[in-house]
Amino acid sequence: MSAVAIESVLAATAALAVGVPSADVPALPAGFPSQLFSKLAWSGADFKQTSDYVLVLEDAHHVEIKAALESYKALGQDGDLVEPATFPLPTLGQKLRELSQDVHHGKGFCVIRGLNPASYSVEDLTLVYLGVQSYIAEQRGRQDRNGNMLVHIVADNSSKQAAEHHRHSTKAITFHNEEAGDVVSWLTRNTAAAGGKCIIASAYTVYNLLAATRPDVIRTLARSDWPFAMPHFHCRPVIYYKNEKLIMNFGRAPLLGNEAHPRPSHLPTLNARQIEALDAIEQIARATEMHIQTQAGDMHFINNLAVLHRRDSFANGEAPAEKRHLVRMRLRSAEQGWSIPRELETEWQKAFNKQGPKHWHLEPMPHYYFTLRSHPN
Repeated sequence: MSAVAIESVLAATAALAVGVPSADVPALPAGFPSQLFSKLAWSGADFKQTSDYVLVLEDAHHVEIKAALESYKALGQDGDLVEPATFPLPTLGQKLRELSQDVHHGKGFCVIRGLNPASYSVEDLTLVYLGVQSYIAEQRGRQDRNGNMLVHIVADNSSKQAAEHHRHSTKAITFHNEEAGDVVSWLTRNTAAAGGKCIIASAYTVYNLLAATRPDVIRTLARSDWPFAMPHFHCRPVIYYKNEKLIMNFGRAPLLGNEAHPRPSHLPTLNARQIEALDAIEQIARATEMHIQTQAGDMHFINNLAVLHRRDSFANGEAPAEKRHLVRMRLRSAEQGWSIPRELETEWQKAFNKQGPKHWHLEPMPHYYFTLRSHPN
């Protein structure tokens, strides 16, 4: 991490330690390291140019993608069966495999840029997304109990519930992880007229600064008494350390509730120690965050176990091309995937188990067709 980044992080965490005598600060939880030495520990200031994290498709890559698309369509298979063997990308494929390594074991994120959504039908654009994506992580997960595989992130003010839901609100969203999936990915079909930037932060950097300044907060985050209300009530930790990897998984809505998802009054609420820990994560993440100005056609891939993400508020324009539309997926790689903590296994199994419904809606569905899910994300 750069000197500038270190200074900004230290400034962010200085306030957290005020009034906490060193003698009263307990040690880190057993088995948790004093520092994580990893490429996943970064600050936004470390990335000086977009080429550090964006792969811009070249003319030859576009030729390969279009050839692979036509070749796959000639097979007559359903689109969700696409894989590298049936979507051959002779030169781009190797670059994508390198990006997969980087997402899973490097800095934890990448952007593939250069697709022009207007050059494809919706069906072909989605198939290209699935084909390219299969080189990063080939397993695709359900994102709700209805079996929706593609989640359309679009503004919707047709009802108060829809307007406040994370999927359909235009408001800013705090840092969080998806409740399942090693990798979260989205294809940007359109961008907003203003705002809506993708903002990410390293959970490893958050951990390192807290471990150095407030190990008591690490202990709080590692306790198994966090009362998550969604997707069902259960208690578990926010952070895990398994196989020499830190895993963070949480969202404020399942823990605190919000306008779209009021917390049931009969459930336990967070204590002051837990609220302080959530605020510490947000404060450090914002001090070290990375802003990515998204373009139409961008494909984002983020390590959902080690990288937090949030969103700016946004405003759509009148033109169709100025109405923000992301298509999100949850992914896992059989080869690169991390070992999942026992407490998270149920949600991973629901997402990636081969049994159960799978629905591939290429456009947003009316809320009365599939009821708006109770989950926050």
